[in-house]
Amino acid sequence: MSDRLGVIKTYKLFIGGKFPRTESGRSTRVTDPQRGVVAHVCHASRKDVRDAVEAARKAQPAWAGATSYLRGQILYRLAEMIESRRAEFIEVLASDDADREVDASIDRVTSYAGWTDKFPQVWGGANPVAGPYHNFTVPGPVGVVFAIAPDERPLLGLLSMILPPIAMGSSVVVLASETNPIPAMILAEAIATSDVPGGVVNILTGFRAELAEHIAGHREIDAVHAAGVDADQRRVLREGAAENLKRVTVRDTAGDAWYDASCASPWWIEPFVESKTTWHPSAT
Repeated sequence: MSDRLGVIKTYKLFIGGKFPRTESGRSTRVTDPQRGVVAHVCHASRKDVRDAVEAARKAQPAWAGATSYLRGQILYRLAEMIESRRAEFIEVLASDDADREVDASIDRVTSYAGWTDKFPQVWGGANPVAGPYHNFTVPGPVGVVFAIAPDERPLLGLLSMILPPIAMGSSVVVLASETNPIPAMILAEAIATSDVPGGVVNILTGFRAELAEHIAGHREIDAVHAAGVDADQRRVLREGAAENLKRVTVRDTAGDAWYDASCASPWWIEPFVESKTTWHPSAT
């Protein structure tokens, strides 16, 4: 019988395509009832939020400028990377329906990959006008979105929160599940080896109650997409939106509802769209 102690991994943050340690120097233990401490994750601070938002802001114009088809191909490549690590995700989810959650997560990525070049056709269009001109509405990204993932369904829930804005061309910063953040960090490793440009997706691990006020007050965040927040955190986010006019969308999705096809509908993209209208003279 070996008395060797294994090396417990410390998962770092994922910011700008890199894996920095938190500037706070803090970490949090992730425990399992049978195995005890299974990992450590960084305890993100206000400064980490600022750094992640800065990285997202820097990456967003190029991501928005990519063609819708290219964004779809990049997301499909991400689905391939998650598929290749399917067994690892199932292991770290450690739930009775882990295989179902991983399969649903892969399907959700492919679903939003398909919407990247379909949504502009659904949402945009030529508007009827009376006069010698044409009027067109074209949807575009809102900018930088801060997502808050739910504790339950830590992989599927997180992906459901970040995919709608990135499919449209926004960049995101996401705060992972507090109870099981490991799937989010495995996802970060998959993203880092995919074709997703650095800074388009940034993943933090920490605590909602500590960071909600900083998220709400940050003026470089254009929208918030949250799930799993309590009444106090919801109030803080909405008060921040009232002060600096950012959009706040809070999902009450819970349990098996995360598997529902409605979570992959174009209506989940709509809150993160800036519609632009163009007027053009018609031929005489």
